[in-house]
Amino acid sequence: MTTPSDIQHQPERQRFTTRVDGHDAELEYRIDGGFMDITHVTVPDAIGGRGIASQLTLAAFEQARADGMNVRPSCPYAAAWAERHPEFSQLLG
Repeated sequence: MTTPSDIQHQPERQRFTTRVDGHDAELEYRIDGGFMDITHVTVPDAIGGRGIASQLTLAAFEQARADGMNVRPSCPYAAAWAERHPEFSQLLG
């Protein structure tokens, strides 16, 4: 299982990444004003179903909170994740 410590934030590339069983998964975002706009979450099928996309999305929301930003989940996965996690609703903009 991916843990938050396995996730790397690469702010210069505007993404969060992790490597599991030799496969890379990532969440891409854009900074738009005071928003972190989550644009895409990619997890290869070979490592799907392990909660990796959820952990990447959690890392992004926590980073946005730490940076004092709101989140715009443009990616359908991130939008659905936000609906399942009302504890982050105050970050949605």
